[in-house]
Amino acid sequence: MVEVFGSGAEQVVFCSDPGSGLRAVIAIHSTALGPALGGTRFHPYASEDDAVADALRLARAMSYKNSLAGLDLGGGKAVVIGDPRTDKTEPLLRAYGRFVESLGGRYLTACDVGTANADLDVVARETRFAHGRSEVLGGCGDSSVLTAFGVFQGMRAAASHRWGSPTLAGRTVAVAGVGKVGSWLVDRLVSDGADVVVTDVDQAAVERVLARHPGVDAVADTATLVRTPADVYAPCALGGALDDDTVDVLQAEVVCGGANNQLAHAGVADALVARGVLYAPDYLVNAGGVIQVEDERHGFSFPRAEARAAGIYDTALRVFETAAAEGVSPAVAADRLAEQRIAAVGRLATIRLPR
Repeated sequence: MVEVFGSGAEQVVFCSDPGSGLRAVIAIHSTALGPALGGTRFHPYASEDDAVADALRLARAMSYKNSLAGLDLGGGKAVVIGDPRTDKTEPLLRAYGRFVESLGGRYLTACDVGTANADLDVVARETRFAHGRSEVLGGCGDSSVLTAFGVFQGMRAAASHRWGSPTLAGRTVAVAGVGKVGSWLVDRLVSDGADVVVTDVDQAAVERVLARHPGVDAVADTATLVRTPADVYAPCALGGALDDDTVDVLQAEVVCGGANNQLAHAGVADALVARGVLYAPDYLVNAGGVIQVEDERHGFSFPRAEARAAGIYDTALRVFETAAAEGVSPAVAADRLAEQRIAAVGRLATIRLPR
């Protein structure tokens, strides 16, 4: 059984509704900065232990992401056990929404792998605390646009730190995964004057990018891409993209992409440093999406959310400079900065206000 009490999480909620088939886990890692915001992942986990472990890991990552993004939000995550292609139904989503509502605002949910804006619209019929809804219903819509924008800002910061200029013009960027986020990122890179090489397990996604940008090149698979000479490698597909074998053959000087949980294990961060590769921590640069979702809580304004996501550039520079000054990896520097804000700002809750 997964060790819940040693995970650092404040609360873990098991949700079950046999009538709809709902089996879900909500993990709240921290509410020190505010209510715990994190998406709902719908996935056919092999076991309940696997689901709990994933929820705990993802909830912690959301605490750090929200902190480093400067948001007054803690971190949480929900996982629904099942195949979203066959098990996702209105009754199940609405049952899940009632469990979210029962937490009284300690947890705010949004989209993640296996869920979309339309699903959150259904969840929102049962709870005030569902965000990332469709634009026609007053939500922020597809968050991949600002996720890609934030990754691009992080990449600009990495270019400035490594090469002295905040542009990718004349640089070669290898993008692994050109679904929503990767596709939008390619648009930004081409506009900035970069040479782009892509790959994706979905050939149709590659063909859509090539049709829009004939100058972009494509390779057969990720194994080929990481061996392709490039200035920047941008993992924008599944987590665990950076393992020992990948780092050994990686040709790029910078890693900056939209995928979550890119490091297969903590030691990969040091391996990248040893090879002279500058790593932009994933939860730092892909925070544009959560910034977009958070803005929905205040009556969504895309220009306002975009302006806030542009701040990822300055935060990334600060992480790179801190890492260099303290002699640690950017992953460690980012964690430290996130933890410092959680401790410093979270402490203010001890100052009692009148009721």
